Amino acid sequence: MRSNDHRAHGHPAWWAFWVHRVSGLLLALFLPLHFMALGQALAGAAALDRFLAFTELPLVKFAEWGLVVLLAAHLAGGMRLLLIEFGPAAGLRKNWIAGGLGFAVAAGLAFALALVG
Repeated sequence: MRSNDHRAHGHPAWWAFWVHRVSGLLLALFLPLHFMALGQALAGAAALDRFLAFTELPLVKFAEWGLVVLLAAHLAGGMRLLLIEFGPAAGLRKNWIAGGLGFAVAAGLAFALALVG
């Protein structure tokens, strides 16, 4: 494929590739925040209580929902790649993409329902 050939950019596999890469990058950027939160427990009970009070803010709850969606999308993308690499059937790739998208949406909705309920 030539470098100026943009026809592949409309293919679902191209979008699945980018969702998997971007979700992995965003999850990697989240890790220092996660380690900071864990460090609050080492700083003592008062520091951890302040941090846990911060996590009750609506924006933080929305960010937690986004994190669950990112995790589900990255997991689904990774499973898709494993199936492509090691799976016996080669013609179901669009179904795997649709299944991964459905899994990510279902996980996000289930988490959102748990936050509301």
